[in-house]
Amino acid sequence: MKQKTLFISALVLLAAVFVGAMQFYDGQKEREAAAAAAKNRESLVRMHSMSLGRAEAPVQIVEFFDPACETCAAFYPLVKKMLAENREDLRLTVRYAPLHRGSDEVVKVLEAARKQAKYWQALEALLASQQDWVQHHQARPELIWPHLARAGLDVERLKADMQAPDVAAAIAQDVADGRALNVKMTPEFFVNGRALPSFGYEQLRKLVGDELSAARNAKAG
Repeated sequence: MKQKTLFISALVLLAAVFVGAMQFYDGQKEREAAAAAAKNRESLVRMHSMSLGRAEAPVQIVEFFDPACETCAAFYPLVKKMLAENREDLRLTVRYAPLHRGSDEVVKVLEAARKQAKYWQALEALLASQQDWVQHHQARPELIWPHLARAGLDVERLKADMQAPDVAAAIAQDVADGRALNVKMTPEFFVNGRALPSFGYEQLRKLVGDELSAARNAKAG
C-alpha cells in the first residue's frame, strides 16, 4: 500500500513538473514572439509605404508582394474583404519584394503611379490583367501599358516618372527591409509585427482574428 502511495505521488509530481514545464515553454515562446514582433516593426513600415485603412487602426497587416506573383493576385481580394469587414480596426500596408524576373520594372511603374494619385488603380489593373503580361513566371513590362491606360493613367508620364531617384530609393528600401525580415517568397504577411506561423489564408485569417479580438478586449476593458 505504501509503495502504491509513493508511486501515485511520484506520478502527481511528474505531472505537475510537466505542466509547469509546458507553461514555461509556452510563456517563453510568447515572449520570443513578442520580442520578434517588436524588432520587426522597425523594418515593416516606412514613410513612403502605401496603406489602406485608418492610421490609428489597432491591427496592421504588412504585405510584401510581387505584382507578377499569381498567389499575390489571389490573396488581394481576400485581404480587401477583411479590410471592408473591419474598417475601423484594420489597416493594410504594402511593400515590394520583386522576386520574379522583370518585376523590378513593374514596381517602378507602381511607384510612378502614386505621382498621379492612382496607385491603387494601377495595382488593381495590373493584378487583374496579370495573365496577359506574366509569361512562364516572368514579368513582361512592355505588355502592361494598355491595361494601365484603360485604368486612367497617363502612360507617357508613367514612363518618365518611373526613372525618378525617389522611385529607386523607395524600392531599394523595401528590398532591403525584405531581406532584413527574411522575406523569401510572396506574399509574405506580418500582423502587428508577427509573421505567420506557416503560409496560408486560414493562418492569416486566424492571426488577424486573434489580434482583432485582443484589441477589442483591451478597448472594452
